Amino acid sequence: NQHITYGGHMAAAMALMESPAIIMAVILANSLRQKNIPQMVSLGSGVAGLSSQANKQSVSIGKILHESFTDGAQLLLLGAMVVGLITGDTGKAAMQPFSSDLFKGMLSFFLLDMGLMAARNLPQVQGKSPVLIAYAVLAPIAHASLALALAFLLDLPAGDGALLMILSASASYIAVPAVLRFALPEANPSLYFGLSLGITFPLNILIGIPVYVSLAQSLLG
Repeated sequence: NQHITYGGHMAAAMALMESPAIIMAVILANSLRQKNIPQMVSLGSGVAGLSSQANKQSVSIGKILHESFTDGAQLLLLGAMVVGLITGDTGKAAMQPFSSDLFKGMLSFFLLDMGLMAARNLPQVQGKSPVLIAYAVLAPIAHASLALALAFLLDLPAGDGALLMILSASASYIAVPAVLRFALPEANPSLYFGLSLGITFPLNILIGIPVYVSLAQSLLG
C-alpha cells in the first residue's frame, strides 16, 4: 500500500480504456474477414476468376464499424456504465449483493480460468516471432512513458498520473480476453493469453508498478 490518493474517476477511466481496445480489435478482425472473402466475377471469356478490385470494393468501412460497435460484449460493457451513471447510488444499492459479495466469488473463478488458460498457452509463445516477445516487454515501457508525458502536460496529481501510467502499460487481463474468446474465436489464444498474462502482467507486477509509482511521485508529486 503506497498510501497515494487518487480520483475515483480513474476507475471509470479504466473501463473506458477497455472500449477502444475492443472496438479496434473487432474492426481489424472484421476488416481482415471481409478482405479474405473471395469474390467470383465473370470474365469476358465466360471464365470465372478472382478480382482483387471487386474484393477491395466489398470491404465497406460502414459495415465494419457497424459490426464492431454493435458487438454484444462491447454493448454490454458500455451499457453497464450508462446504467450505472443513470441510476447512481440507488442502482448501486439495489445491485450490491450481485456487484459486491457475489461478484468477488465469480471473479475468483474467472481469474482461475484465465490463469489456467495462460498456463496452457504460455509454452506455445516460445515458438512465436521474437518481435512479439519484444513487444510484450517493451510496449508497456513505451506506453507508460507516453502516459507520464500526458499526465505532466495535463498537470495531473501523482496518484492519477501513476494510475494512468499503470493502466497504459497494462494489457487488458479480464475484459478483452473474455470478449476475444467469443467475438473472435479464430484468434490465437496463445498470443493474447500467453503474452498478456504470461509476460506483460508479471513484469508489471514485479518491476513496472514500483517504477511507475516512483516516477509519478518524483515528477508529478
